[in-house]
Amino acid sequence: MHIEAEQRAPAAFQRIKEHVLEKIRSGEWKQGDLIPTEEAFTKTFGVSRMTVNRALRELAADQIVVRIQGSGTFVAQEKFQATLVEIKSIADEVKARGHTHRSELQLLERARANDQLASEFDASEGAALFHSLIVHFEDKTPIQVEDRWVNAKVAPDYMSQDFSRLTPNEYLMRAAPLQGVLYRIEAEMPPAPIGKMLEMSTMEPCLVLRRKTYSGDLVASVAVMWHPGSKYQFSGKL
Repeated sequence: MHIEAEQRAPAAFQRIKEHVLEKIRSGEWKQGDLIPTEEAFTKTFGVSRMTVNRALRELAADQIVVRIQGSGTFVAQEKFQATLVEIKSIADEVKARGHTHRSELQLLERARANDQLASEFDASEGAALFHSLIVHFEDKTPIQVEDRWVNAKVAPDYMSQDFSRLTPNEYLMRAAPLQGVLYRIEAEMPPAPIGKMLEMSTMEPCLVLRRKTYSGDLVASVAVMWHPGSKYQFSGKL
């Protein structure tokens, strides 16, 4: 009997996994929904708690569900991906996934470099800069807040662009062809205004991409891109 149970277990836990996946694919269980308990699954499938636990652990490892001790198991939020190897417009990334991109311009202003920005741009204090703050959406979900400073010398027409029709990246790739990039990624709690723009819970961290681009021998832009940690991931292929 013990040997037979061991032989049946793989098929049993796989049936549970397929059951969960089908409920999610059909839309019956949506992102963030609480799914049945382990005890409920044991009764439904007539299997041991160990078999159910294995199925849910593997689904969690595949980022299909999220298990929170004391609360239960939830359908995971979709994680939108951004590639780091090739700099692309976020609009192109969203469209490539078959979704709709739109953006909301929060701020567009002329500015003068303070001491910190002058150091970032390798420029003198008081140098002319442009500053934009834009929220990018994938369908109805805000997935990025782009806080960008731009060197007025390399992109003099930045202020006259319609950023509801093109992204800053798309404009800059034409106006100041890319010749170098520095970037780093950090996990960081967002300031309250950023969290509000991204519709995040107060205790959720962001994935933050800090990127400096060069055109010729000049720094073209310095940008900070904030992404909700539960809905976004970075990927790359070399």
